Amino acid sequence: MPGTTKPGTLILCATPIGNLGDLSDRAAEALRSADVIFAEDTRRTGKLLQHIGASTPMRSFFAHNERSRLDELTRRLEQGETVVMVSDAGMPVVSDPGASAVNAAVSAGACVSALPGPSAVVTAVAVSGFNGDRFVFDGFLPRRGRARAAALGAIVTQERTTVLFAAPNRVVQDLEDLADVIDPDRRVVVARELTKLHEEIWRGTVREGADHWSTEASIRGEITVIIEGATRPEPDLAEAGEAAQRLIDQGTAPSDAVRQVAAGSGVSRRELYDLIIKGRD
Repeated sequence: MPGTTKPGTLILCATPIGNLGDLSDRAAEALRSADVIFAEDTRRTGKLLQHIGASTPMRSFFAHNERSRLDELTRRLEQGETVVMVSDAGMPVVSDPGASAVNAAVSAGACVSALPGPSAVVTAVAVSGFNGDRFVFDGFLPRRGRARAAALGAIVTQERTTVLFAAPNRVVQDLEDLADVIDPDRRVVVARELTKLHEEIWRGTVREGADHWSTEASIRGEITVIIEGATRPEPDLAEAGEAAQRLIDQGTAPSDAVRQVAAGSGVSRRELYDLIIKGRD
């Protein structure tokens, strides 16, 4: 219809996690050509724009004002504008504001795209030397209470590499609490100021990490903690046999008991069934 404006585009733009030289050419061009940039911290983004010689208008968009900014962002998209969203570092939405903007853009019928780039999570996994085929990103640990206990408890048996963010004033407590609940000999990497001038990558056990960082007089910068996955214990056939026999004694059919216990314990169903049959001979 004449006069109908085609909805605009929301571009999620990854920005450097430290070294400004890591900004891609595509990201720089998007920042220069956008109608407006919604930024988590306009002062920080302003330095990035100065670095690439851009003067694009900016609007702040952070945790405490994102709801009030959504109406403006939606209106701009409905008017056909190209809106670039950036966080302080890395990709918006990932432990940073942005998810609400994506949902608003989708509701407005706007195009949503992303410009990939630097990521503290992926960079940390790469330098850790731990298994990167499957890993878990848990962001910042909850500060206290049941939520913190649950998050720590989940890491105890987590067989995948776990990646955490840590504030400088919380990293020692995080490491100490981790050492209290998981195998203190599990390996950990503490990556501080990744890609920056004073980058530091510390390696050791969780217990050594708690001891080492507690002696640091002043810890500064962005910190990522990478925890090696837990080792799955070898299945105990004898213990599984006892569990299956208890089910059978309670009236469960032998085949069902074997299937249930084998699934939960990791033992071979055939070996477990043979053990049960031999015990009945």
